[in-house]
Amino acid sequence: MSLLSLITALLLEQVHPLSSRKFLLTWLTGYVGFFQRNFNAGQKYQGRIAWLLAMLFPLAAVGGLYYISLSAHPIVAWLYSVLILYLTMSFRQFSQFYTDIHRALRDKQLDKARDLLSKWLGISCSELSHEEVARITIEQALLCSHRNVFGVVFWFVIFMMLGLGPIGAVLYRLALFLYNRWGMQDEAEFGNFGAFARFTYHLMEWMPLRLTAVTFAIVGNFEDTIYCWRTQAASWIDPEAGILLASGAGALGVRLGQAIMQDQQPVFRPELGVGDEADTDYMQSAIGLVWRAMVFQLLALFLLTVANLLG
Repeated sequence: MSLLSLITALLLEQVHPLSSRKFLLTWLTGYVGFFQRNFNAGQKYQGRIAWLLAMLFPLAAVGGLYYISLSAHPIVAWLYSVLILYLTMSFRQFSQFYTDIHRALRDKQLDKARDLLSKWLGISCSELSHEEVARITIEQALLCSHRNVFGVVFWFVIFMMLGLGPIGAVLYRLALFLYNRWGMQDEAEFGNFGAFARFTYHLMEWMPLRLTAVTFAIVGNFEDTIYCWRTQAASWIDPEAGILLASGAGALGVRLGQAIMQDQQPVFRPELGVGDEADTDYMQSAIGLVWRAMVFQLLALFLLTVANLLG
């Protein structure tokens, strides 16, 4: 059921992508804001209680509906799993930005590409050069491909194997949302309330992030991927994101990272990867890498499913 649900959800999103997740994001913002307002006094234990309570209600609802649908009919449970994946995976959400930026750079419309990248990242990119826009766009695509697709797939499959339905997909995306809302806040103003959100998200990311990096190595340049992973990832400001970016850069044979100008100030970023400077050709190669990685993981899941049936 896991493999068929994943394939169906991916195809559904390609054929009919969800036009907007604005309503869902608005609801989630208000939902987690309630726990923040009522529990945050700057202490770690308060963040732990708030995180657990914020997780409890959505996961209980998703799990309860799954078991109700399963008791009705397995096909109903399968359709429900597809729906949850359709709502939690957002491949086209980032790929549309990526495609538009790639087209603008290819047509030599640098200002348009800068504006699109600024809208995507939520920060000003008006001072970036053509190569810098391509470089940062590739970086963002690698991060989004994992957080929007590969991480969701990993936890969805794990919980489906445990017989708990699509809870894993919701757990991962909600953990990521809480990490961005609470875990990324400045402790000087926010206190230690977000410490547990940071801890749990990094714990949940440990295995799937490395699996994504290994997949990049298998479907890309294996030797360069492993070399960049071992020698460059730890230098990134977020070493875990550094693993993903360094492995992706090595798999593509392109140089990422490096210093950029922002708000008329140089922003130091370590160099990642080996090979040539980023350009529109490498942007096309990056999308190819993500799709090859997705197909490889689906193929691996298919082989595991067959082995389990034969066993």
